Amino acid sequence: MMQRFEELYKSSIKKSLKEQFQYANPHQIPKIQKIVINMGVGEAVADSKVIGNAVNDLTAISGQKPVVISAKQSVASFKLREGMKIGCKVTLRNSRMYDFLERLVMTALPRVKDFKGFSKKSFDSRGNFTFGIKEQIVFPEINYDKIDVIRGMDITLVTSARTDAEAHALLSAFHLPFNN
Repeated sequence: MMQRFEELYKSSIKKSLKEQFQYANPHQIPKIQKIVINMGVGEAVADSKVIGNAVNDLTAISGQKPVVISAKQSVASFKLREGMKIGCKVTLRNSRMYDFLERLVMTALPRVKDFKGFSKKSFDSRGNFTFGIKEQIVFPEINYDKIDVIRGMDITLVTSARTDAEAHALLSAFHLPFNN
């Protein structure tokens, strides 16, 4: 079954981007390549069981089992030793990526309190867009009664766009809210 956002991209967004930026080759048209969701769990230094709860939350949100991230080096001031589990991340591609993007735009972002849109400054000058969400409970897959602590996450939308203007046009076409 093809997702609605995937169909939207293939049917109308590609055509409008081609007209807007005058691409000669269809492979120049920017597209979203992957979405990376990262959840840092600093509390895991004191209690190693916390990482399991973060993994369960991220699995429910993304529909895919995340990879647990270990510390690459020791930091004495954080009481962190090399090899300790300190976070988890998941990389979504193809239909799961479009499904997550649709749930993010249509369901999760409208539930964020005092949300006025994303800043255009969050682009990295290579067409990638990164933003943070302070609470995992904005996703309907998370049962509020079963969470141990409110956790945030970073979400990176990796595009094939060469410039921020191209990436902004692409993400705006997917109804991502920008404030300026």
